[in-house]
Amino acid sequence: MAFTGNYSCNTLRSGLADGTINFATDMFYLALYTNTATLDSTTTAYTTIGEASGGDYTSGGQLVTATVSSENTTTGSTVYVSFSSPAWTGEITARGALIYLEDGVTNPSICVLDFGNDKTSTSTFTVQFPAVTNTSAIIRIS
Repeated sequence: MAFTGNYSCNTLRSGLADGTINFATDMFYLALYTNTATLDSTTTAYTTIGEASGGDYTSGGQLVTATVSSENTTTGSTVYVSFSSPAWTGEITARGALIYLEDGVTNPSICVLDFGNDKTSTSTFTVQFPAVTNTSAIIRIS
């Protein structure tokens, strides 16, 4: 099964509810995947199945730094999270990515990113996140 969209994972919601995920202090990684990967909201943890390869990409992906912000408006308040943009050099093809919490045990999934189609780079492969605002950040909680 191929990528079918962008998802916040069920493990993100349960981790926020039980306090096992903390964007301010935890370490997060972004791993790249080919279209052979099966990732969606039910993905529970980082997996090597369908993971991309090539260039200087290594299994497990790259550390990304989470930035947490909040905004209060007349229509309500929103907490939003974005991540630093990881980059790799060399020839790499990926269809999507998984952000996960690197906890050394279960590595729970945070969110699945579907690039829409295969993206290929021959020099630098960069995952560029949207603007860090209450309407466009990768994770928004209102």
